[in-house]
Amino acid sequence: MKGSILEFDIGSKNGVISGEDGCRYIFNINQWMYQRLPQIGSQVYFTLKSGELVSVTMTTVGKSKKMGAVLLAFFFGALGFHKFYLGYHKQGICMLVLFVLGYVFLGLPSMVIAIIALVEFVIYLFKSNVEFEQEYVLESRPWF
Repeated sequence: MKGSILEFDIGSKNGVISGEDGCRYIFNINQWMYQRLPQIGSQVYFTLKSGELVSVTMTTVGKSKKMGAVLLAFFFGALGFHKFYLGYHKQGICMLVLFVLGYVFLGLPSMVIAIIALVEFVIYLFKSNVEFEQEYVLESRPWF
């Protein structure tokens, strides 16, 4: 479910979320699934189990980058275009250079890069939108 953080006290490590259903939910820092501390006003996703809040994570602003990354990884993955799209410029340059220079070394580096791109395509495809945004956009995880 989506919501926003109404308050968070660093001393007690507890906070309050206003859910899109109009209810308020109390959370503890142990339920926080993001690398930075919660901030008031942040948009979050949270999961409930039997009415109890289980986990809370940040959301991204705007539409998901998943479909663009999936398509780029499939069609132009060996050239690293999906890395550039996700903001991982160093990794994109690495893939592009290794793929292009791979022809000098009888194609072996190019094949390795193409396999990496295919593996990333499959991983991106089977992750949920929330997992994808959490791992590859919010937490800046450049490889698999």
